[in-house]
Amino acid sequence: MKDTAIIWDLDGTLLNTIEDLKNATNHVLTALGYPERSVEEVRRFVGNGARRLLELALPQGCAEQEIDRAFMMFEAFYRDHCRECTGPYVGILGALRSLKEAGYPMAVVSNKPDSAVQILCKDYFGDLFTVTRGEIIGCPRKPAPDMVLQTALKLGIRPENCIYVGDSDVDVKTARNSGMRCLSVLWGFRDRQLLAESGAEHFCEAPDQLIDRIRILEESIHGK
Repeated sequence: MKDTAIIWDLDGTLLNTIEDLKNATNHVLTALGYPERSVEEVRRFVGNGARRLLELALPQGCAEQEIDRAFMMFEAFYRDHCRECTGPYVGILGALRSLKEAGYPMAVVSNKPDSAVQILCKDYFGDLFTVTRGEIIGCPRKPAPDMVLQTALKLGIRPENCIYVGDSDVDVKTARNSGMRCLSVLWGFRDRQLLAESGAEHFCEAPDQLIDRIRILEESIHGK
């Protein structure tokens, strides 16, 4: 087993979830009598958890009680419909299997509700990850470091020996707050310019580059 761990974001990094997120958002908006949102709007809104997604999707000025109601409706609908249009990005499964075979401990940490994270990771990735976790009550979501640091502890790897892989500015900040190297992927929900403006330094343009990019970062961690 290697002494470098890889912690992955989920949405926009491993899975293309945007259509199911849009559909769940619009289910809630329609049920509450509000206008629907486009896929591009939802793409901009995701990254900071489902409740924040609903805050941004609802009309400005909605009361907290309305946001809470929308969030509960979203969670219930998305739990049952989170696999209808979702799937791994091309090349992701092969890269993950190769990394696992090479001995990297791996985990998923997402701001998605934990119930959906468990369903999706089990269905699409089987036993590739040692730890999978989403947002749960009582633990600050990313970019706070709490979830990621707790996961590193479960993996038995020091934070400075972990690589965090994600597609968003939230992931860049999460890695920085956790004392980890960050690898920013460019096939997800944010573009290179936004990531660079957020402080991203290491990029991966396609899943078939993941192994090489991770090995380069691993060498930088261990001074090779």
